[in-house]
Amino acid sequence: MSVHHEQSRPADRRVRLQGHPVDSYPVLPPEAGRGSVRRITVVGEQILNRSCQAVTEFGSPELSALIDDMFLTMYVADGAGLAANQVDVDLRLFVYDCPDDHGVRHVGHIINPVLELPGPGSRRLVDDFEGCLSVPGAGMAVPRTDRAVARGLDKDGNTLVVEGTGYFARCLQHETDHLSGHTYLDRLSRRDRKDALRQMEAHREDVLARRAVKAASLSR
Repeated sequence: MSVHHEQSRPADRRVRLQGHPVDSYPVLPPEAGRGSVRRITVVGEQILNRSCQAVTEFGSPELSALIDDMFLTMYVADGAGLAANQVDVDLRLFVYDCPDDHGVRHVGHIINPVLELPGPGSRRLVDDFEGCLSVPGAGMAVPRTDRAVARGLDKDGNTLVVEGTGYFARCLQHETDHLSGHTYLDRLSRRDRKDALRQMEAHREDVLARRAVKAASLSR
């Protein structure tokens, strides 16, 4: 998921790490400092169109390295969330560094998430701008519920419960959709989907060039 054009990541913002409040947190998460940049898959690639496999082995160096790489890749692409199939890995996992509408920054990863949304009687849908790192250069208004809860596990197999409101609730829904083989394009009308793909065609090369410049700056 792309960062909202009005959102940022100041170091002194209130932070919830893995769903729990912390006193402070650096602008660049430690995972990103350890990671390597991976190629981000683009809409049309088959791995984005199928449900991901559940993670069954926890605590491995390989899983930790994947999370590190995903954080750095998300940072380089100016993202607010990134699912494993967006770096061509068929696992139910996503990372996030995303603000909500109350100025709280949410950072973490979640494995094998199950999403809980409000029931019809208490559900409020909000149409807001949404972009996707796998649809580079495009953005459309997408209806999402204003609250969401994701239940899953961390990389060591410990239980996680992550609650989101506003823009962060949108992020949780967006990334969980990825793990089920869907992008936000699947939630658009045929006309709006065509519009988003035209946007991507027009702006994709510029977006990829900016990512390459940012990645190169980190290796100096």
